[in-house]
Parts: sequence; C-alpha cells; structure tokens
Amino acid sequence: QVQLVQSGGGLVQPGGSLRLSCAASERPLQMLSLGWFRQIPGKEREFVAAKTWSGRNPYYADSIKGRFTISGDNGKGTTYLEMNYLKPDDTAVYYCAADPTQLSGGRYMTSQEYDYWGQGTQVTVSS
Repeated sequence: QVQLVQSGGGLVQPGGSLRLSCAASERPLQMLSLGWFRQIPGKEREFVAAKTWSGRNPYYADSIKGRFTISGDNGKGTTYLEMNYLKPDDTAVYYCAADPTQLSGGRYMTSQEYDYWGQGTQVTVSS
C-alpha cells in the first residue's frame, strides 16, 4: 500500500509564506497525476492545484491562482506546494494526492479520482 508523507504547514501571519512537501514513504514511485486539496470542518475537500505528466502547465483553483505554485517530479511521486501572500481564508487542512494514471479532462480536480493521499497538515493564517 502506497503511503504519502507530508511535511510543512503551521501558523503564519497574513501575507506570509509556507511550503508543503509530499513524498512516498518507502521509495520513489511514478505518479502521472499529483494534486493538492484542502478542507475545513463541515465542508467538502476542495481542489487547490494539480500537476500531470503530460500537462503543459499546472492547474490551479481560481481562489489561489497567482499566489500558490505546485511543483514536483511525477517520475518520483514527489510534490511541493509553495504558498505566498497567504490569507485567513486559506486556513485549512491541506492534503497531497497522487494517482498512477493521467487524470485528464478536468478529472484532476476531483478528489475521488486519486488513489493515494497524504495524512494532511494544518495551515493556519492568523495575526
């Protein structure tokens, strides 16, 4: 069973930055789709960003476009989320996700399409 391990997150003031990391726990694994989602209590998991093997450019939710950057290596199953100009509305538990198939046609935005998940990490933006 593939396990993804996340690191990073924490408490930051509005306007600050954080970096989240995610990797397979035992060994690098090729994952054609890598994504990040976030969730607040009482709400569904929300798409944040995704990076696919054949996609020319990463995909971003409108709410974070221009502030967050996804990067990583699909061949190794590692992914990072650089978060800048953080706002209180960004406060949530963030999850990384990975799938060995190419999630095209917008399927990368759907959490149910991903087979593997990280344990989640809290990001709190507050003064």
